[in-house]
Amino acid sequence: MRKQVLFSACCLLSVSLFATQLKIELIPANGAKNINPDTHLVLTFDSEPTLGNRGQIRIYETATNKLIDLLDVSIASGPTKSVNHGNAVPPYTTIPYEYVSSNFTNANTKPGTPSGLAAINADTFQLNIIGRFTDAFHFYPVIIHGNTATIYLHNNILEYNKSYYVQIDSGVFNFKNSNFDGFSDKSWIFSTKKNAALSNSKQFVVDCNGSGDFSTVQGAIDFIPDYKRERTIVYIKNGTYEEIVYFRNKTNVTFVGENRTNTIVCYANNEVFNPHPSNLSTNELPGTFPSRRAAFAADNCSGLQFYNFTIKTTAKGQAEGFLIMGKENILSHMNIIGSGDALQANGSVYFDECKIDGDGDTYLGRGPVFFNHCEFYSKGAFMWIRNTQANHGAILVNCTLKNSAPGETEIARAPENHGKGYPYCEAVLINCKLSGISSMGWGPVGTDISNIHYWEYNSMNLNDGKPIDTSMRSPVSRRLDQAKDAETIKNYCNPEYILGGWTPKIDSVFTIGK
Repeated sequence: MRKQVLFSACCLLSVSLFATQLKIELIPANGAKNINPDTHLVLTFDSEPTLGNRGQIRIYETATNKLIDLLDVSIASGPTKSVNHGNAVPPYTTIPYEYVSSNFTNANTKPGTPSGLAAINADTFQLNIIGRFTDAFHFYPVIIHGNTATIYLHNNILEYNKSYYVQIDSGVFNFKNSNFDGFSDKSWIFSTKKNAALSNSKQFVVDCNGSGDFSTVQGAIDFIPDYKRERTIVYIKNGTYEEIVYFRNKTNVTFVGENRTNTIVCYANNEVFNPHPSNLSTNELPGTFPSRRAAFAADNCSGLQFYNFTIKTTAKGQAEGFLIMGKENILSHMNIIGSGDALQANGSVYFDECKIDGDGDTYLGRGPVFFNHCEFYSKGAFMWIRNTQANHGAILVNCTLKNSAPGETEIARAPENHGKGYPYCEAVLINCKLSGISSMGWGPVGTDISNIHYWEYNSMNLNDGKPIDTSMRSPVSRRLDQAKDAETIKNYCNPEYILGGWTPKIDSVFTIGK
């Protein structure tokens, strides 16, 4: 089939296939140079494609014709039905990766996948190693929105100072009125940057359009060494970063979005798509591997700061937008959007002027957490508190809680979970405005209620600011008295008292990179 190659004003390659008149714009453009190795491959067609159920996408190193990465779209991306994660889910991968990666000086494994260049297991879904965790995550190799198809290569496969070409089989994309014959030669070729950013840099720029140091948030955080003492700033430019972000053992990293609304990190991840594996522990204890169902997860991290952007899952079910484990972490002016368990925090976290939006159990965690001037939106109980006697739970000061569904719901609950109770659960509201909360106010708890702190002080009606009648509150709860409980109220308004002696300090970083 004859092909005519044209260059548009924006330097994207336009390929016109005369037999079908199907036009395609490519990113990276054919012949493009200085591409970030963490780039996605983007094809924009003049009509809407659907993903086929057969065919491969292959990436070759140009100099050697060596196959570097392979995506087989005939393999399912991940589970679509819920399973019993206690005993029904096999390990995500059954073989180790023995390849040596030149990308990481402190790693002895190269990210890959059993559905790519390693052995194929017929019972395995698509797998991708994220954050160097070699047991992998399920992922979507191709995501289509409208006329645009984005191809997600396996993480950290491409290297600096290399040239690559792309081959796509004809069955990968289908069209209603056109045929796609794919790329079978070297008609789509590009080369990566000669050198990586300086490893001792104090600031990196992430830009999904490719103009920054990295094209993905994961690419940036993978580049930053574990347990770094000096603070590193990751400035994320406006755009939608559709990727699972997972990392562990990072310290003193600040993430700053260009715009709270227009800088979005998201993914359609949940407990069904990435269920708890049976061969790993859960996140009940500090330092254990958390569930993989969040769009954005930080594990065993400290000194992290997040400012001025949106994190969300686009899936329903048990699906956190954001999950964090560690200590002394800060979120300020952030939007966290999820479904059930929209936000999970285990370890000391300070939230300042954040919006948390979910479908029920909107905050779930073991704390201690301090919410200052935050907005909560929920279609069910706002919080499921699971702290132990070792630390405080969830403290809300000057916050807003708005029921976003018809009817009424509860502030918090702490029922027994698989036979485990939370007799020290603590949820304290001070000077908060409420809407759509039942007169009882608080949900169920376990059988041991002697140490539960379901406390309120000066709860107000969101609509008119008047004090709420709390006379019908659950007998488990307590209304703090301005005179009798003055010292308690003062202490619970102090983040340092709640967060184990740590005083959070918010940096002035909102203008960085502008």
